[in-house]
Amino acid sequence: MQNAAFAACGLDWRYDAFDVGDVAAAVAALRTLGFAGANVTIPYKEQVVAACDEADGDAVNTLVFRDGRVLGFNTDKEILAGIDATHACVIGGGGAAKALAPGLPPDTCVFTRSGEWPPDATGCDLIVNATPVREELLVQPAAGQTVVDLAYGPGETALVTAARAAGCTVVDGHEALVRQGAASFRLWTGLEPPVETMHAAVRT
Repeated sequence: MQNAAFAACGLDWRYDAFDVGDVAAAVAALRTLGFAGANVTIPYKEQVVAACDEADGDAVNTLVFRDGRVLGFNTDKEILAGIDATHACVIGGGGAAKALAPGLPPDTCVFTRSGEWPPDATGCDLIVNATPVREELLVQPAAGQTVVDLAYGPGETALVTAARAAGCTVVDGHEALVRQGAASFRLWTGLEPPVETMHAAVRT
């Protein structure tokens, strides 16, 4: 997705995936090597904050290396942009859920297997799956609700399939990926992201 966006904007940039064990060492290496920035995914969105000189909250997913400093941003909250909700059901309590917190309504219930379980979306107008669970239907959506599922991969998740069948407004994992990725692109490059190119890339 990002490589397609770079190419569309004529940037000689490259986006690569790296497996890391020591987050602080990885961030230091990226800065030394002259990277423009990076994305951080689960389970490191909270841990990486300690490696930032400045961070946007307790969980970040985007790093920008600027003037010798490491800046941490939360572009995950862009996933909820434009969603007007008053009562939310969030499944999962990790870094992904915490990154979305600034965009959630005050009346939000968080469900985790180590806490309150199973999830209950009764009376909610927003359901967010902030876990990587794809095959198990963790909660039954109903008409009139908005469903945001952060899990992405080939095919629809069980929650997205059920939500579409119920007539819900759906932001699936691919749409969520593009929304946060477009915001990251803007931070790294200072350019407006080619959103349609990014959509096409994640759906092929």
